[in-house]
Amino acid sequence: MFSPDIVGHQAIRQRLLDRLNRGRIRGSLLFTGLEGIGKRRVALELAQREICFRKTACGVCEGCRLFQGEDLPFELPNLLRITPEGKAGVIRIDQIREGLDSDNQPRFSRGVIEWAALAPAMGCHRWILVEEAHRLNESSGNILLKTLEEPPPDTHFILVTHRPEALLQTIRSRCERIPFAPLAPREAWAVAQRKGWQEADHERWSALGEGSLRFLDEAAFRRAETQVEAWLALMGGRSFSEAGSSLLPEKESPMAQGEQLRQPLELLLRLLADLARMRAGEAPALAPWRDDLAALAGQSQDLKAPQEATLLALRHLPRNLSPEPLLREVALTLG
Repeated sequence: MFSPDIVGHQAIRQRLLDRLNRGRIRGSLLFTGLEGIGKRRVALELAQREICFRKTACGVCEGCRLFQGEDLPFELPNLLRITPEGKAGVIRIDQIREGLDSDNQPRFSRGVIEWAALAPAMGCHRWILVEEAHRLNESSGNILLKTLEEPPPDTHFILVTHRPEALLQTIRSRCERIPFAPLAPREAWAVAQRKGWQEADHERWSALGEGSLRFLDEAAFRRAETQVEAWLALMGGRSFSEAGSSLLPEKESPMAQGEQLRQPLELLLRLLADLARMRAGEAPALAPWRDDLAALAGQSQDLKAPQEATLLALRHLPRNLSPEPLLREVALTLG
């Protein structure tokens, strides 16, 4: 009864299926948990199972083929996907109201509100998947809120996010929260091996991923690996000009600048937490960098100031347009 392509989360998937079969699933759900652990894929499975000719999300029938491929359509017979758009990486009000893309060309013929009110395909519910829901701005969130409060019959919203605190409180209060735990290390690494990862990268890949699949792309993994080493170099006394270039956003990346900055700042918080653990005699979570961390843990470096500076920088990311001064300011606190 489940897609063979999804790893883990069996208990949640079974519970959702049971409630759906009994007609007891809420109209608005909020899937939360670490980035890259499969929340979006579980949401898609609910819609895929209904279109599947075997009703199992088998992955091989003509119905399931609609859900396959990297470029998943934004509209399927029983599914509408809403994703962040543009360089700013936000979900805009016109995506909720009119359903237009960034070039003002129809990507789907109706906006979310009208689409939600249509009769579902025979034997199906209508599913509206809001990916990276924390990127709803205040205006689009308030427009969506009106439909979330009372979805039409047989229509379900699923908001997926790894940053629920960034959602409007009014949206959080109107959705049933479904928390997802990280994958077991063996589950995540099994997926990585199927994607061609070699044992030589196992330890570092698993430590950086924290039970997620967000570093399946090798370029993303190598960038995170380089950023960890950059912070360690800065903690060790190197200047930002010498060691900080890998922390800056890539100009050609399709990812919004703020989201690119989030990763190195969150990696710094993990390193600072590991330093605190090692000073307390505990093992670091980023074990592959244990030797570098041990050398730093023996110094009388203040950890509170960089932690506070990093958290402040994360809070200001949505409106910060100058990444290098922001990172330099954080780096200065490491001295």
